[in-house]
Amino acid sequence: MGLVSGTCFAEMGVDVTCVDIDIHKIENLQQGIIPIYEPGLEDMVLRNVKAERLHFTTKLTDILNDVQVVFSAVGTPPDVDGSADLKYVLEVATTIGKNMQQYVLLVTKSTVPVGTASLVRQTIQAELDKREVSIDFDVASNPEFLKEGDAIKDFMSPDRVVVGVESEKAKELITKLYRPFLLNNFRVIFMDILSAEMTKYAANAMLATRISFMNDMANLCERVGADINMVRKGIGTDQRIGGKFLYAGCGYGGSCFPKDVKALIKTADQNGYELRVLKAVEEVNAYQKQVLFHKLEKHFKSDLDGKTITIWGLSFKPNTDDIREAPSLVLIEKLLQAGCQVRVFDPVAMPEVKELIQSKMASSIKSDFSNIYFSNDIYDAVLDADALLLVTEWKEFRMPTWAVVKKTMKGSLVLDGRNIYDKDEMSEFGFIYEPIG
Repeated sequence: MGLVSGTCFAEMGVDVTCVDIDIHKIENLQQGIIPIYEPGLEDMVLRNVKAERLHFTTKLTDILNDVQVVFSAVGTPPDVDGSADLKYVLEVATTIGKNMQQYVLLVTKSTVPVGTASLVRQTIQAELDKREVSIDFDVASNPEFLKEGDAIKDFMSPDRVVVGVESEKAKELITKLYRPFLLNNFRVIFMDILSAEMTKYAANAMLATRISFMNDMANLCERVGADINMVRKGIGTDQRIGGKFLYAGCGYGGSCFPKDVKALIKTADQNGYELRVLKAVEEVNAYQKQVLFHKLEKHFKSDLDGKTITIWGLSFKPNTDDIREAPSLVLIEKLLQAGCQVRVFDPVAMPEVKELIQSKMASSIKSDFSNIYFSNDIYDAVLDADALLLVTEWKEFRMPTWAVVKKTMKGSLVLDGRNIYDKDEMSEFGFIYEPIG
């Protein structure tokens, strides 16, 4: 989300340079080619490049001594043990320590474990000591709370901005940057850096917990005959609970929740404490990603070999091409292993899945990926299908022409992984319909 942040700051009149070591990515950005799918981002990038407020480079050293603030938004991928890999975060700190000639505030926007700011400070100071120079600098934490698909709206009109600082100078600089976004209601919450780092993990862990809780309840509802949608309404109107993130489905994915839950569990383990609730959250989500496959197995009495199965939606959520930890990937793998022919369609994420499959075919992973067909549209996807599985609730999946779908399919089973269809309507069209819960 570094590109979103930089572009939004530029939109408010700040002179911004985005840095990335990927030469191809920077060259594309300079030509107006955006590396991610995010609604509204392309137009905003082009507008600010034209206004000469937004620039791109591959070298931080080229601009380091012309700026006061550096935001570090590099990746923190999960390590083998589940902890966050801080290699790229510390590389930025090292570069700054080796090359800074004047005061700089380094603000970490990446999701990092509690205590990372201290490591960043030590890294910069170590490089300054090697150079035998004394230059003032500050570090701060400004964790990102942008939702993929709504990132620009979230940045331009945030419900809050969390910032961890250690000095008044850092606080003043951050206040100056964010005040234009919050003129009528300044919702920047300043705190110590350790608390800011923890806030990001705690927020994502809470949201993941709500999702897994509802999925657990949905699975129980199916067994006792209750309706999870009614349960959701019943508890969501309780002001102590609220209605957000109470939707049952086929599991969460993306770049944040899975990675952050793992990292927080690891942080607790390293500090001699077991986060039992979050371990359960992770277990429930791993099971939930297979729930549609289990429903399919039950319907076909475990005889899936040779069946044609359609998947609508590959990205982990609508309005993004992000497939990281997407439930669709688990489902595809299970279907291929069961001998199914898989037909898929997604409005934007199919190129990413194709690229992933090509990399898997080049590795030792043995799956017959030739049994995947990437469809032209939603109706092409259901051609001769024995079953249709809705995995991602893109808007164009909400009101298909069901008469055409029914005529095109060979079978009549529809498994709704996001509970977006009406049971009575599906029955009228002759479908065997199963939602979650």
